[in-house]
Amino acid sequence: MIPGNFEYHAPTSLADALALLGQYGDEAKIIAGGHSLLPMMKLRFAEPEHLIDINGISELRGIREEGGMIKIGAMTTENQLIASEILWDKCPLIPTAAKLIADPQVRNRGTIGGDIAHGDPGNDHPAIMLALGASFVLAGPDGERTVPADGFFLGTYYTQLEEGEIMTEIQVPVPPAGSGYGFSKLKRKTGDFATAAAAVQLQLNGDSCTQINIALTNVGPCSFKASDAAAHLTGKVIDDALISEAAEKAMADCDPSEDLRGNIEYKTSMAGEMVRRAIRSALSNAKGE
Repeated sequence: MIPGNFEYHAPTSLADALALLGQYGDEAKIIAGGHSLLPMMKLRFAEPEHLIDINGISELRGIREEGGMIKIGAMTTENQLIASEILWDKCPLIPTAAKLIADPQVRNRGTIGGDIAHGDPGNDHPAIMLALGASFVLAGPDGERTVPADGFFLGTYYTQLEEGEIMTEIQVPVPPAGSGYGFSKLKRKTGDFATAAAAVQLQLNGDSCTQINIALTNVGPCSFKASDAAAHLTGKVIDDALISEAAEKAMADCDPSEDLRGNIEYKTSMAGEMVRRAIRSALSNAKGE
């Protein structure tokens, strides 16, 4: 199908973009990479009267380390994440996952902020951000506010991002020594959303797991943390039996929808398998194996 009629705006500063949002209110939509919004417009699921393209706002791009945090501009593309030496050195979970998102063409245009802000349960970065304990900087008519990833995702296409706000930056704590990461994703073909995916970030003290986050993609109304599974592993020396028990607890939290990728039972089972693989990868990385 063809999108409905709309007026196109291309601001070159954050202030101009916020002014346009304030002027047009709920009649306007922000477009970043466009890979989430444009398909919805073509299907007439979204029919904004004004499209505000923020690709020309250079201040929303870039990756830097500052005060123990990695700060990523919301308009940074997937390929820029993959090419970042800072991320590979300090927080490799992000570029590792970015390499598995969609295909090269999409990764060249798709942005981390758009992936997060859209609130699509099939997008990968929300689970990554939950696993990493990230926060998001949101700019609006009343200034900036910073909200944690944990609690930001409220439902399908539903987040804490309010009318008139733009996500400007993603802030990720630099993982400490002894940390390990894992990301496992099952998809039918290149470019498809995950049937199920799991992101894990953990920390070891010797052989004991002192902290772990486990987050899941596309097996619920939004990405979520498997808190019971993580609690089951915290403070313990993780072995295969504990991994299987944690996977069962994660599966109990799943609430997937049946679609062409599989029925509820299959998706739930695959979520458990992705959790097992991601935990094993995180342990291996933490031990330098």
